[in-house]
Amino acid sequence: MKSELIVDVQPQEVSIALLEDGRLVSLQKESRNLAYAVGDIYVAKVKKLMPGLNAAFVNVGYEKDAFLHYLDLGPHFSSYSNFLKEALGEGADKNPLPQVQKMKLLPDIDKHGSIADQIEKDQELMVQIVKEPISSKGPRLTTEIAFTGRYLVLIPFSDKISISQKIRSTGEKLRLRHLVESIRPKNFGVIIRTSAEGKSVAELNHELKTLLKCWEDAVAKARTAPVPSLIFEEDSRIVGVLRDVFSTSFEGIHVNDPEVYQQILNYVTLIAPEKKEIVELYKKEEPIFDHFSITRQIKSSFGKTVSFRSGAYIIIEHTEALHVIDVNSGNRTKATNDQESNALEVNLRAADEIARQLRLRDMGGIIVVDFIDMNKPEHRQALYDHMREIMANDRARHNILPLSKFGLMQITRQRVRPALDIVTTESCPSCFGKGEVQPSLLFTDVLKEKLAYLIADLKVKDFIMYVHPFVDAYLKKGLISTYRRWKMELGGKFKILPDQSLAYLQYRVLDSARNEIDLKEEKDLDKTSSTKAKTKAKNRGNQE
Repeated sequence: MKSELIVDVQPQEVSIALLEDGRLVSLQKESRNLAYAVGDIYVAKVKKLMPGLNAAFVNVGYEKDAFLHYLDLGPHFSSYSNFLKEALGEGADKNPLPQVQKMKLLPDIDKHGSIADQIEKDQELMVQIVKEPISSKGPRLTTEIAFTGRYLVLIPFSDKISISQKIRSTGEKLRLRHLVESIRPKNFGVIIRTSAEGKSVAELNHELKTLLKCWEDAVAKARTAPVPSLIFEEDSRIVGVLRDVFSTSFEGIHVNDPEVYQQILNYVTLIAPEKKEIVELYKKEEPIFDHFSITRQIKSSFGKTVSFRSGAYIIIEHTEALHVIDVNSGNRTKATNDQESNALEVNLRAADEIARQLRLRDMGGIIVVDFIDMNKPEHRQALYDHMREIMANDRARHNILPLSKFGLMQITRQRVRPALDIVTTESCPSCFGKGEVQPSLLFTDVLKEKLAYLIADLKVKDFIMYVHPFVDAYLKKGLISTYRRWKMELGGKFKILPDQSLAYLQYRVLDSARNEIDLKEEKDLDKTSSTKAKTKAKNRGNQE
């Protein structure tokens, strides 16, 4: 299977698409100015205690107070709290930074205790975000701080070494355990990740020291930062996302931004030097997602109705509490005479698509799937086994229940971020849903006015205007095309290129540095076009 990673860097967000044999299986979108992301560490203040929920609301600077449950304090909260009093207490900034290695760890707190016994109102805490804000809820927090690397996860105030269950070899588990035990600092727990398999002591020791430095820097910053403040975040969110999805099986990583390309190249060179050749800078003017046919796949995969094989399809509905998926056989052309066998075949293929959709949309929480009814117990068991098998590659924690007597399958899947919900329908960029649009014939007049405004008024000579592929084809048809006439009349080095992500009467302009140009006089030009349309219509009426 050929795996490729496509990174589309735009001014506001970065999109990372994972392709397997050219088929889109995962899509992640990260805002370039995103706050309150998973893994960020804040120094914060307890706002309110809620004994009934056994939780507290904490001010981290977000519009909604963050949620901290008693169980998220972690078993080592007593040691953590004792350290914070010494590190962040009154006059603490005048004393040397306390060392976790020299502390004596206190006993674990009671699993069934009360949050009011551990923290109090207005208390300062170091907290880490474990869930981003979702819908109307604020972030969810933990005080069990963890620093994640490529091979290891470092956990202060712990004394335990854990190993990924995906490492099957008993000998390798013993080797890694003894190796990490010999290099880890005292009073720090370590989780050994799957990617650590086969790595040398030098590689693991280097990363362990890097993570330890991150902890020390975060504590030092917390001593002087105002409350609430961000005290630790990834050096690059793009590298952070790549760290979680990167695999040595990748055959290509394509990036359309030189700065991000260099970040990814440095990261891949560090963790897998033999794979650095697969990182390529995409330099073509065609949008990178269009070039790799990702835009088309997004349009076909993120709608309410998703077709898969031989006319069958699934319908996906999202609610606040759960996601509902309905499986339909449709008008299958290769249906067998046996209804039971036909239902099994459709359900198995639907399970494949559902597993892909869960990863693609990053759907979490409760998912209920209404499969086509099957009467034979062996068929119901076969579907359940198949779903468990194909979901085994899903990195998110999940649990699957067998089919109920109503033919429903219930799935719970870890929800850390909001589900990726991309609207595939296109609203009209001319009327914005009012029902009255400019005549499409006059859209070329609008484009020409925009070009003239850019060249004559804004003095921008070298730029690219992206339009819908149909509009691009219309402008460039014929030997003496409209596009060629505009080039001769207006001058400049501008280009007009197709972009599949745009609506029919939509356009966007990028300068030579690939920064989007905001046309400030757009409203005035639209009014001009509207006036022209009315004038032409009036003249046409008078002639008739």
